Amino acid sequence: MDTNTAIGLNPLLEHFNTLHDSAPFTKIKNEHYLPAFQKAMELAKAEIQAVIDNPAEPTFENTVEAMERTGERLSIIRGIFFNLNSAETNDEMQKIAQDVAPMLSEFGNDISLNEDLFARVKSVYTKKDELNLNIEQQTLLDNSYLSFVRNGANLSAEDKDTYRKITGELSKLGLQFQQNVLAETNAYEMHLTDEADLAGLPEFVREAAALTAKQKEKEGWVFTLQHPSFIPFMKYSDRRDLREKLFRASSCKGNQDNEFDNKEIIKKILDLKLEKARLLGFESHAQFKLERRMAETPERVATFLDELHQASKSFADEDLAEVQKFANENGFEGTIQRWDWTYYSEKLKNARYGFNEEEVKPFLKLENVSQGIFGLAKQLYNLEFKQNTQIEVYHPDVQPYEVYNDKGEFIAVFYMDFFPRDGKRSGAWMTDYRSQYVEDGVNKRPHISIVCNFTKPTETKPSLLTFDELTTFLHEFGHALHGMLSQCQYASTSGTNVFWDFVELPSQMHENWAYEKEWLDQFAVHYETGEKLPEELIHKIIEAKNFQSGYFQERQLSFGMLDMAYYTLTEPLKESVPEFEAKAMKPTQLLEPVEGSLMSTAFSHIFAGGYDAGYYSYKWAEVLDADAYSVFQKNGIFDKATADSFRENILERGGSEHPMILYKRFRGQEPTVDALLERSGLTK
Repeated sequence: MDTNTAIGLNPLLEHFNTLHDSAPFTKIKNEHYLPAFQKAMELAKAEIQAVIDNPAEPTFENTVEAMERTGERLSIIRGIFFNLNSAETNDEMQKIAQDVAPMLSEFGNDISLNEDLFARVKSVYTKKDELNLNIEQQTLLDNSYLSFVRNGANLSAEDKDTYRKITGELSKLGLQFQQNVLAETNAYEMHLTDEADLAGLPEFVREAAALTAKQKEKEGWVFTLQHPSFIPFMKYSDRRDLREKLFRASSCKGNQDNEFDNKEIIKKILDLKLEKARLLGFESHAQFKLERRMAETPERVATFLDELHQASKSFADEDLAEVQKFANENGFEGTIQRWDWTYYSEKLKNARYGFNEEEVKPFLKLENVSQGIFGLAKQLYNLEFKQNTQIEVYHPDVQPYEVYNDKGEFIAVFYMDFFPRDGKRSGAWMTDYRSQYVEDGVNKRPHISIVCNFTKPTETKPSLLTFDELTTFLHEFGHALHGMLSQCQYASTSGTNVFWDFVELPSQMHENWAYEKEWLDQFAVHYETGEKLPEELIHKIIEAKNFQSGYFQERQLSFGMLDMAYYTLTEPLKESVPEFEAKAMKPTQLLEPVEGSLMSTAFSHIFAGGYDAGYYSYKWAEVLDADAYSVFQKNGIFDKATADSFRENILERGGSEHPMILYKRFRGQEPTVDALLERSGLTK
């Protein structure tokens, strides 16, 4: 389609004549994307050129603020396309993504490497102390100047050419990595036709597998590598041989020496990121990334991870010994393997606390959980959620809402997309289609989405969540609140545009309410009888909260240590990816390694998802969240003054100020690991 003729026909290039200017999903077709990107980049380049050509002396308003306002249409198109490429993709979209990624990389380089534009920004930056800027304006100026520097503005002409090549290649490799993981996930299925193969599986697992088989036009039951199918099978199946089969399929994604193999892609990504860091004057990629993080240096991250490792290792060893002993006492011979861990761990938990997921699920009907979470947002932050089907969606599963405050003011558009499907990557995440910002005195409200892979409804049962899925919902909703409640001037400093090791604070803190009887009582009722979640069961949930917390902390630390091992490299990776991973994860290794299994080749977080040299941030934010939640525990879990302070100092402020300043304004002090260790039961 010709770009010029597309302008009047292309819904991505027209004003969105939709409710709240939300994305016109029903009108967008694949053929619209490429011409829309091309035209939007043209418009953005013209807007940038106007900033450069301004004959007036550079000021904060005519340079930094003006630059912040450029590229709005491109930002919207980019948000729609890449969000759908994660949540509702197809082969054609993935091809478009491979074409568009280098174009966007080149566009970004054209801005950051433009000497005239950088000269204007630098001119304003050198006078920043005389400009009488407010704190968010100072942050925007600092961010703008450092963004140029960190994206190569001070490089020589020759190095700038090298930088362009590196960033273009990296943008393609990250996409390819993610597409390979999705392809491997979708390619595998375990098709069972003998009911004896279902031994140990609860009815809800069997029914979901039967529904999957029916959708694939097969007899019997189909299990996949999607979490709602994979995890229950590993947890409940009495068939050790089938657990092993499914485990091996899941743990070798991207490591099968086929067209979707990610080992060489990992090496290329590591080499290019190291080369880029060196170009910019850093010893390692981690050193480069951490310059703009709360942790600041790789050494501080290493110390932090090691401190938690030292605290949890003995507890993790005890957890492993307990499960091994329990398995042996119940007829298992030999050493438990990775495909045995979840199975015997669940049985031990049930034996010790009389608690298993099956008992809780009937009380966690998805619709009731949604209302409970909306109720929590009302109690804490005075928010009202109103479903409105006039807001267009990209898939029938997606639920669209308008969000209002207690004064009736519109706060946000909110999308919820809950169930797995072939076009959606695994996991759960929050994203936005439009960030919050103020323009010409008008507060442009955000469009926020959470995307999950929860247990689907079957032909006889509604979607009944596991307790883990409940905490996942709260987690992503915490991110959503960070986006929805933003009250900032600029899109680039609003919502979740914060230091990477601060972004998980709102998400992880809101998980704490899952263990509060006072909140569970408000919505957790049996989907058939209406009976409340029994008090005895709530006590079991709370008692089991720290079950194997040592093991789980070591597991999370192992991912953070692997990430840092890769990105603190100061020389290209010489050994094989399996060899390197084995060495990096050895300090936290609890179970015997399995030949052919590899974490790295499916570790999308650090090779395709922005968590490179940042996976530690989950534990970092856990320290923040435990410390922050202790204030709610002290003052009351629905205490308005505490919630108001958290909203005003954290959720509304986005990245407008340094996160430690914001945190101390809420908490009154810097956080310590003590609250986390105490909450996790990792203190002697």
